Amino acid sequence: MRVLIVGGGVLGTMHALRALERGHEVVHLEREAEARGASVRNFGLIWVSGREPGPDLELAVRARQDWERIAAEVPDLGFRGNGSLTVLRTPAELAVAEEFVTRPDAAERGTKLLDAAEARALNPALRGEMLGALWCEQDGAVESRTAQPALRAHLAKTGRYRWLPGREVRDVGEGWVRDDTGQRYEGDLVILCTGAALGGLVKELRPDLPVRRVRLQMMQTEPLDEQLTTSLADGDSMRYYPGYRGAQLDALNAAEPQPQVAADNGMQLLLVQRLHGGLTIGDTHEYDEPFAFDVHEDPYEHLRQRAEELLGRPLPRIVRRWAGVYAQTADKSLVVHREQVLPGVWLVTGPGGRGMTGSPAIAADTWQEVES
Repeated sequence: MRVLIVGGGVLGTMHALRALERGHEVVHLEREAEARGASVRNFGLIWVSGREPGPDLELAVRARQDWERIAAEVPDLGFRGNGSLTVLRTPAELAVAEEFVTRPDAAERGTKLLDAAEARALNPALRGEMLGALWCEQDGAVESRTAQPALRAHLAKTGRYRWLPGREVRDVGEGWVRDDTGQRYEGDLVILCTGAALGGLVKELRPDLPVRRVRLQMMQTEPLDEQLTTSLADGDSMRYYPGYRGAQLDALNAAEPQPQVAADNGMQLLLVQRLHGGLTIGDTHEYDEPFAFDVHEDPYEHLRQRAEELLGRPLPRIVRRWAGVYAQTADKSLVVHREQVLPGVWLVTGPGGRGMTGSPAIAADTWQEVES
């Protein structure tokens, strides 16, 4: 088939990869010169820890395997299976982790509870006070700002892939799309991966789309003068990710409320070191639109302080701050919204914060549904 894919983020690019793996031809359209949405404004984390048991966890584990396989063919993705440590600093946080590692899916996640000495042996950069850490071997990372160009260069080698940036699709029908210059592209199948762009064409196709938008804030430092051997999270990540829910988490929330700035901004600390040595640190979550057009300093200061407490040292200078918006399904039981909105036209959106992690598996599932 000739497949028309709209949206140059990681979800659209992975759908292109899956199409080419099936022997199809792909025309890939993107309204910007490069993807500029959530696909590049994220940690680049391949995050298995904390995923909710069931379809969410199953998809994350499968996608983690896919990322490693794809990276063997595309080393410029910068994939590393470095795992993560969730640092535990209070008895209540430790109790959540102790309960978590006894669950039936602990081995599937690659989780193990470490004491403070074991955690520091695994990641010597952790010099702050802690009682222990939750190790998740299955977590990994890629370079989010360069992953899409690296994947496209790989796809272009097939001779069956055309990348057409700077073309905003304004109209779509069975087997065709039309861009903002009036040019029409013909194909056998259309897949719309438009991310958080839920107005315009998407709203015309699906006015009552059950997807909401979420805004976040993140930052990046100058290179750190030592290597972090794992990605890092703090205890607030256990409050955020649904996989940790249970009696011990309820006890944590009752005994140790979050600092007000963290609670007000839906915060957790995630920290990953880029290949150039800088640290990507975040994040916040804002759900009520209209979103602010500016970024707020108090959450950044909280994240900086928390990161310095874990590392036991001052952070390098902050060189970048940014906000981003991603699309998330309103139905929390779904990992993505996938729908045939017209004959031969599929809309795939709303993976939320799991988009980077899950994109290879989400794209594979789309093709299974299309071909069924």
